[in-house]
Amino acid sequence: MAEVFFKKQKIFETGKGDVLHGLKSSDKSYHGFGEVYFSEILYGSIKGWKKHKSMTMNLLVPLGKVAFVVIKSDQPNHKNLKIEEFILSKENYGRLTVPPNHWVAFKGLEKNLSIIVNVSDIEHSDNEVEKKDIDEIKFNWREVV
Repeated sequence: MAEVFFKKQKIFETGKGDVLHGLKSSDKSYHGFGEVYFSEILYGSIKGWKKHKSMTMNLLVPLGKVAFVVIKSDQPNHKNLKIEEFILSKENYGRLTVPPNHWVAFKGLEKNLSIIVNVSDIEHSDNEVEKKDIDEIKFNWREVV
């Protein structure tokens, strides 16, 4: 199973507004293009859990600050789960690559709106994703600030 990883990305300062790098076809995590979509998340809001069966997500946060929790899903009974946490923002700008079969949830940490960009390798399909209510997988979101 492919692993989740975080890669620092370049920010080019132009004096009139920065340019934030996203994804190149030569990147190791590039598996083809399906679609790009943008998700907004408000301060303190939590979205998730979702698990893509086929999609590889490449997540970036060019505006705001978002905490992501990723859980490897190869243990069907949810015991001894491998839980990884990542905080993405312009100050910690990078791309979080999440391969298929990982549960993902995220929390808005910026007082204002945060924007998440997903560059995925396939188009979104409701048949390709599983969802769970945020309380179905135990995680202490209060410790994420």
